[in-house]
Amino acid sequence: MRIPTRLAAPALALALAALAAGCGSTQASNTSSAATASSTGGSTVGSAFPVSVRAANGTVKVPSRPTAILSLSPTGTEMLYAIGAGGQVKAVDSLSDYPPQAPRTKLSAFQPNVEAIVAEKPDLVIEAGDTGQLTKRLAAFSIPVLDLPAPANLAGEYAEFAELGRATGHLAQAEREVARVRGQLRQIVAAAPHQAKPITYYYELDQTYYSVTSDTFVGQLLGLLGMKSIADQAKGAASSGGYPQLSAEYILKANPDYIILADTICCHQDAATVARRPGWSALTAVKAGHVIGLNDDIASRWGPRVTDLLRTVETAVARDSAR
Repeated sequence: MRIPTRLAAPALALALAALAAGCGSTQASNTSSAATASSTGGSTVGSAFPVSVRAANGTVKVPSRPTAILSLSPTGTEMLYAIGAGGQVKAVDSLSDYPPQAPRTKLSAFQPNVEAIVAEKPDLVIEAGDTGQLTKRLAAFSIPVLDLPAPANLAGEYAEFAELGRATGHLAQAEREVARVRGQLRQIVAAAPHQAKPITYYYELDQTYYSVTSDTFVGQLLGLLGMKSIADQAKGAASSGGYPQLSAEYILKANPDYIILADTICCHQDAATVARRPGWSALTAVKAGHVIGLNDDIASRWGPRVTDLLRTVETAVARDSAR
């Protein structure tokens, strides 16, 4: 889906304040709560059903505490386990590879098969974008659908945790998970070295040079560290929704301080492959060893492991600053 930077003292204070207020796909991380959260936690005290939950697809009524959840969202799957609702998950889509115990199937999140979904007899379906009007199609079978698409910012992520908590009977656990994420992000930002000016970066989504601007979810997350994307001034930055396709010439001319790779698993990219690209060995980031490789899945999801993404970048920048 989609998500560096270092701050001068005033900007750092603002970032910490924003975090405190809550404003603003394959290898597993051992630091994530998604792997360690209880998958069989009981219902939140006081969470009576039926409940009505506001989601991207409107107000969703969940008649009773779900016990056969079907997740068609890798991020949704991670969130479910992080809030202790894993024991209520019956099936997940083919891309939901984390945590490892999630019951993966061949179900597609991009081309949902209504017959196959209904055959699983779910009492709640989680999706990230109402693909193929799934909400309407499953309504014919009285199956509620909770649409939790990629949020615009951290506040949106926190809201989705709450929505999922209400829908599953784990609101208290969801609130604790939000508090954990907020707390870890504050710690990471507080540990970041101060810089006199923003650190520029090129964030690579794939080998065709699609990138992110500072206004995207990932860009805002990295902005907590005082980083600024070179894609901000690119042609089509706004019309692409913050995900413009750059050119090699543009990247070479911008000469970013850091290169952040979100295609290390899918496309086997690393510092060595980047250095072999024509002209790239002359880039400041390459010469200084400022190439950061991310886990593709963590880089594309907005759930409990956003802390892992930010920590990876902060650790690399702090190490480089100490040299």
